[in-house]
Amino acid sequence: MTSVNESIQQQFASAAHAYRHSPVHAQGEDLAQIVALAQTQGARVALDVGCGAGHVSINMAPHIARVVAFDMTQAMLRQVQAFAEEKKLPQVAACAGNAQRLPFADHSFDIAVTRYSAHHWQDPAAGIREMMRVVRPGGWVIVSDIIALEDYVHDTFLQTIETLRDPSHVRDFRLSEWQSFYAGAGLVMTVAMQWVLPLDFDAWVKRINTQPSKVALLRQLMDEASTEVQAMFAITSTHFSLPGALLVGQKP
Repeated sequence: MTSVNESIQQQFASAAHAYRHSPVHAQGEDLAQIVALAQTQGARVALDVGCGAGHVSINMAPHIARVVAFDMTQAMLRQVQAFAEEKKLPQVAACAGNAQRLPFADHSFDIAVTRYSAHHWQDPAAGIREMMRVVRPGGWVIVSDIIALEDYVHDTFLQTIETLRDPSHVRDFRLSEWQSFYAGAGLVMTVAMQWVLPLDFDAWVKRINTQPSKVALLRQLMDEASTEVQAMFAITSTHFSLPGALLVGQKP
């Protein structure tokens, strides 16, 4: 048996290169919105929590004096460093650690962002409190991730396929849950945008090296899902879609 943190490191150590070159992570209107917000707010120092291969850090870096790319997986941080060297962005610094215990002083950053990472957090309320703590007054706490639906049937299906694909998955949280996490940190949450993320099934499972037996179960689940579930997630023989949202909160 392994802990959640050990599972995360096992899963992503071998998948780091694939995430560096993943179109899902390398592009997206939410990524553009994050960069635009950083520019609009005149951010000088940014924190990219659960940075993965570093797409947020690399996209923000040309507009910011310093970006700290923070992740618990060393293989991901090596990808960030190689990515930054390739793009000639010396202002990107890599740092290892746990998102729920950030090793930074209060008020260290103008903006703290996490993108496609928070669904691995065991304590998302603590993660938001930590992000709020390390941003300066007037700074921003931003989350971009897959969002669970309030309906129990759709929520159960989503969590099941996510966990089968990646055993380090904890939960895709509902908007109502994120509202509570932000409020608990003393922040007012705004939904800046929502979208539907189209996914190629084969690329989705290949990116994280899902075991063949689990791939077969995932295909069976999608094939046998109710008509309501298949419609909600736009399931076909080759593709499906997941809902996402970009959440922002400004520190008082």
